[in-house]
This record gives sequence, structure tokens and C-alpha cells, in this order.
Amino acid sequence: MPDISFATEPGSYRHWRLEADGAVATLTLDVDQAATTAPGYELKKNSYDLGVYIELSDAVQRLRFSYPQVRAVIMTSELDRMFCAGANIGMLAQSEHAFKVNFCKFCNETLAAIEDATACGQVYIAALNGTAAGGGYELALACERILLADDGSSTVALPEVPLLGVLPGTGGLTRLTDKRGVRRDLADVFATTAEGVRGQRAVDWRLVDEIARPTDFRAAALRLAERAMTRPPAQAGPAGGATGAGVELTPLACSASDDSLRYEHVRVDLDRRAGTATITIAGPAAAPADLTALHEAGPTAWPLAAARELDDAISRLRFGEPELGTWLLKTAGDPAVVLATDDLLSDPGDWLAAAITALWKRTLRRLDASSRSLIALIEPGSCFAGTLLELALAADRQYMLDGVLDDAPGEPAVLALGAMNAGPLAAASGATRLAIRFGRAERELEAALAVTGKQLGAAEAVELGLVTAAPDDLDWDDEIRLVVSERAGFSPDALTGMEASLRFAGAESAATKIFGRLSAWQNWIFLRPNASGPAGALRRYGTGQRADFDRKRV
Repeated sequence: MPDISFATEPGSYRHWRLEADGAVATLTLDVDQAATTAPGYELKKNSYDLGVYIELSDAVQRLRFSYPQVRAVIMTSELDRMFCAGANIGMLAQSEHAFKVNFCKFCNETLAAIEDATACGQVYIAALNGTAAGGGYELALACERILLADDGSSTVALPEVPLLGVLPGTGGLTRLTDKRGVRRDLADVFATTAEGVRGQRAVDWRLVDEIARPTDFRAAALRLAERAMTRPPAQAGPAGGATGAGVELTPLACSASDDSLRYEHVRVDLDRRAGTATITIAGPAAAPADLTALHEAGPTAWPLAAARELDDAISRLRFGEPELGTWLLKTAGDPAVVLATDDLLSDPGDWLAAAITALWKRTLRRLDASSRSLIALIEPGSCFAGTLLELALAADRQYMLDGVLDDAPGEPAVLALGAMNAGPLAAASGATRLAIRFGRAERELEAALAVTGKQLGAAEAVELGLVTAAPDDLDWDDEIRLVVSERAGFSPDALTGMEASLRFAGAESAATKIFGRLSAWQNWIFLRPNASGPAGALRRYGTGQRADFDRKRV
């Protein structure tokens, strides 16, 4: 497995500086040009690669847990007249297609985490003290308010179409229209104007909220932050401004080998011959006695530690094991203890409980958006209940053993719905995975919710439509082997498209549009000769040669 680590902390940052002063925090981008994740390019003009975004992702999560008193986060740049030039073009040009796609997806998920934090009361303000181009402007678009320096030169721009022959890779076009309400024709002009838009026109077109002269810039950013802090959060969650000490996120301990990843609560076993990764999440040994115990446990509390470990494992597998196309999802533990832990997290007045729930929500959405076949295996000794049942509901299929295996005697497998399955861990569309599962079959959804809290055996789970099939002990091994081998025989590209289409069934949201358009349009455009061919725009950018386009519309 390639050595890409997603673990970092502020003392190790090479590209960001995190400072908190009471209710306001500042994230300052100051990219170290030489600190790249791969050789062959320099990170000039605050351009970014995966390492820059790994630090940003950590900072966003750390602000939720370690700085609960913070109500507003100002994002700005250390460079003069340059906020961020976007994704590094040299990095993109030399990267394999799979890396480019996973890179864009990871960046998208980080921007979604910024928006989730804002919705829950920790509001992000983009203070663009210089030009924000491409991914730099997309970073600003994820923020609730955008302030642009009115210095005669600083612009906002999405130059990907005219300069690179690709699309903005982190949701820029969707956020322009769906979030900021930019008129469609003006968005078309903007997205085809390489030099961008500055000053009052940027305000008039709704590309930014305010402009400020350099002498008043910091004060203007603080005024925006003060106004943002007076508004109530858009949704229930770990609102900034919480009282009490934060939780220091300690480094994750992961033992990685050629065939496994080992954390305290998560284990990943790699079978390259079968093309599978088996992800097993161990449930809690016991639920915290109360919220005080949860706070005292801090980063070692099972719900926080397990979510962080699963999130890390998903990212490692995406980048490091692209040929393991099927993930087998398992759990181990006591379903009743999982439900008891969930009950504790449901307290709406506790910031840490809400922050942990929000982390599980984001981690499950990362699982949803992973281009792998997901198969849940519900066996004796498993604990698919409440939060951990969401893993099975996120899967493309669920198989539940009816009975016990001869070599593993014990009680038959059960699963259980809990309050977490009815809303707090909603998918990216805003609907629960149960609702997505049953679609328009409202009676079936109501029947499933009616048995919340009850431990269900295989026959009941099949009757309620909660599992795909329940083979008995005689057929179990052969059935699972056939499912895995069949999956391995299909086109990976066709599976990715099919699975994404079915996982994101029902009503769309801005988030599902962004990920769907990345998976479809951006994937396709990245592969086309007009972008990535020898004479394509991405390859010829910066060489002084114009791209040689195939003019046929497809």
C-alpha cells in the first residue's frame, strides 16, 4: 500500500497556520513550495496538492473538537495579493487518472465538512486578500461569506475551461448557481473568462459578498465574522460557542502491512487475489456511563475513536488499493451496547455528542461516495445496530446468515434499528438511508421504523426488507464466494456508475449534484484527449503552445 498518511496535527503543518482568539479562529494559507506529496513540481502561488488538503481537513475537524468555543473561522492567505491559485497543474498533469479523481473527491469532502461546520454554527468566512483562482475560489465558495480585496488587481476566477480544458473539480459550477444564486448566463461568462472578475462587478454578479480596501481588510473580515456569529445555526449540531474544554485529537495509531491495516477498533484485511478488502469495526465494550464520562474519555471514547479510524481507513484504501474493488463490511460486538452508546449521543444539548454524530455522518458519506462495491456480511457476533447498521444500509447488498456455522457456534446473528437510523446520520441528499432504500414504499419504511430497538433475526430482517438475502449455514460460504467472484468479473467502470446511480436514488441536493458531476463529467473530461492527450490543454498549459482540440462534440 503506498505510503500516504492522512494523520497530521497543527505542530506538523507545512501549509496552514491555525490560530484561535476567543470566538474567532483564523486559518492562514502559506504553502511551502517544496513540501509536495510527490516529486516533479513546486507549489507556487499558494497552489495546492493532496498534502495541503490533508492539513485543511485536519484543521476543519480539529476546530470542531478542540475549539468548540469558536463561532467564526476566517480563511485568508499569507501571500501578498494572492489567496490561492488552485490545484497545482504540474501535479495534475503528472498524476494517474485514478489519483486525480480521488484527489478531487477528497477535496470535495473537505469542502463539504466546511459547509457542515457552518450549518452547525462554526461559520467560515473567506477573506480573499488576493486573487482566488480555480480551486482557490472553490475553497472560498464553500465558505458562508466571501470578502475580496479591492486593490485593483485581485480577482476571483474559474479558468479551468478556457485554460485547461477541464471543469472546476471541486463543485465550483454547482455552488455558483445553487448556493450563491449566480445567474446562469453570468456564470457562463464567468467560467469562460480566464482573467476572472474583480471589484464591484464581483459583488454585483454575486461572486463575492463584499469588497474592502487593503487598509480596512482585516477589520472588514472581523465585521463579517461578528455578523455571522449573531445568526442561529441552520441545523442542529455542535454549534460553535460551546462552553467547556475541547477535546485534543491525539494521533491515530495504525499498524500497516502488505495485507492489513490495524487500528484499535477497525481492522482491514486485504485479499488481492480475490480483489477484496474486509473492513471489520469492533463495537464498544461498554457504553459511557454518562456525558461526563464521554467527555473525560475524549479521543479514546469509542464513538469518536472508531469514527476517526474508519474515516482514515477509507481514505487509505481509496488512494492505496484501487484494484481491491469490493469492500466486505463486518462488525463485531454487542448490538445493545451500540444502541446504548447511540442513546447517549442523542442528547441535543451536548456539543461533543453532536460533534461525534456529525463526524459519523461525514464518514458514512465518504463511504457512500467511494467507488467500490460494498457488501455487508451480518454474521453471529456482529453488532449491526444503530450507527453501525448505517454501514449495512450504505452497502449495495446485505447478506445475513440464517443460523450459525458449525465451526463458530453461538447465538444467531441479529440486527437492530435505532434512533440514529431515523435522521441524524442522513445521506448527502438529506434523506435517511432507510428512506432511500425503500423509495416510494412508505408502508415498508414505516414497518421498519416500527420495530426500532428490537433485535431482529434473519427471517424478520428479510420480511422487513432490511437485507438482500439470508443464506443458511450450508449455503453461506458458497453464496458469498459467488457474490464476490461475480463482482470481480464485471467492468469496474460500469459498476462504479451503476452503484453511484443506485446509492444516490431519490431527490437531489447540491452535494449529490457535485459528487455525481465529478464522477460523470469530470471523470470523462479528464480522460479525453482534449484535456489529457499529448496536445491537450492540461498537458500544454504553461508551455506556450496552444492546445490542439478535436472539435467534434460528443
